[in-house]
Amino acid sequence: MSFKPKLLSLACLTLLLGSYGASAQVNLPVLGNAVSGTISTQDEYEYGREFFRSVRKQTPTLNDPLVAQYITSLTYKLAVNSELTDRRLDFILIDSQELNAFAAPGGIVGVNAGLFLNAANEGQFASVLAHELAHLSQRHYARQLEDSRNNTLPTIASLLAGLAIAATVGGEAGQAAVMATQARGIDNQLRFSRSHESEADRIGIRTLYNAGFNPEDMAGMFEVMMRSRNFGERPPEFMSTHPLDETRIADSRNRANTYSRVDHIQNPEFLVMRERVRIHYAKKPEDEILERQRALPQLNGAEADAAIYGIALAQIRTGQHLAASESLAPLLVKEPSRISYRMLEAEIAMAAKDFKRAASVLEAALQLNPHNHALTMTYATVLAKARRYKEAATVLEQHSLEVPDDLQLWQDLSEVEGQAGNIAKVHQARAEYFIATGDFTHAKEQLNLATDQETDKLALAKLRQRMDYIRNLEKKYYR
Repeated sequence: MSFKPKLLSLACLTLLLGSYGASAQVNLPVLGNAVSGTISTQDEYEYGREFFRSVRKQTPTLNDPLVAQYITSLTYKLAVNSELTDRRLDFILIDSQELNAFAAPGGIVGVNAGLFLNAANEGQFASVLAHELAHLSQRHYARQLEDSRNNTLPTIASLLAGLAIAATVGGEAGQAAVMATQARGIDNQLRFSRSHESEADRIGIRTLYNAGFNPEDMAGMFEVMMRSRNFGERPPEFMSTHPLDETRIADSRNRANTYSRVDHIQNPEFLVMRERVRIHYAKKPEDEILERQRALPQLNGAEADAAIYGIALAQIRTGQHLAASESLAPLLVKEPSRISYRMLEAEIAMAAKDFKRAASVLEAALQLNPHNHALTMTYATVLAKARRYKEAATVLEQHSLEVPDDLQLWQDLSEVEGQAGNIAKVHQARAEYFIATGDFTHAKEQLNLATDQETDKLALAKLRQRMDYIRNLEKKYYR
């Protein structure tokens, strides 16, 4: 039983790109007081939450809790070293090989998995995030709208609709949509002014340096993007909303030269996450094994370890479970407590259908790292595959208190509750999924179905509270 969101269709694009009346169909809420011409930080935050719900419903996300956890951790590391004062952040890991990232009002940070495929090191990867955090800290979206002669709800709605398109489409369909007459206005709104881009570069470089990265890595990432364009490939999606030229790269290089050089040591976790993404997109995993085996003699340290990790991942995909265990073994001997290694050990056991072994590995890891998101989600998956549905449900229910807006958690919970025979809780989990995606109509339907099935008074009271919560959201944001 699955109800994963689908990629935004061209029909939906027409709705997003049309008049305000059409944009309203994606359930964008009312933002503040359009007459005052002032957008408060709280307005931004609250509007961003609703935008977050809408865009997640339409965005294909990469279901790898370990990679998502890494991005969250890295972004917060940058945030505490940035000028961002409101650090309430939410993240979207988009299942796309395109080089792109975006930030939206209210602390929304979206990252395409393709950023891993293009960044040469963690500093380059972090530079894109630092740049986006600078846009947020300087409130460039709000300033852009307040400078507009038409600071009205249609302008704001079309801006966020355009962000939704940038986040969910890309590729040829995205280009075709942006070429439409109505879309050109949105595209122009998404393009920051030169002064805003320059400011985001300047502040982003400072954030990068303060977080311990080489300040030259931003210019290095920009050069990667320019090479992608110059060699005849389609320009990275990032460049469509962040215009880039040689002058800007030179300016970034000059700014970096005002800081002392930082020789940032290659982070093994970044290399491991990059391997997970590379193998995820690999069309022929057997070729990936051979490529890494040939490269290993020239590699050392963290890069060699990452290549071995990639070999083990690819061996799982080719059904070579014993070989994968043998590949991983020296990494476990070297760093037995590294979460990414223990996760892979459990994934190998799970692929070999040795669910008892997989559960044991994850239980031991969770004792050392309680409430760890990646370990917990994988542990629940193992329990479900072992048909220990009630235990899996208990794990996910408890973890939902830590991550109440995680879509994959609510999807998984609805399935294990169904297998465990808890029909009322199936509907509750589905309702939470729909709340998290802003689909309040279906959320209320699921809560009504849960109420019909539930007999416990305390549980019924909680269901009524959630119904009231939805109604309050509708009253506050929509009319």
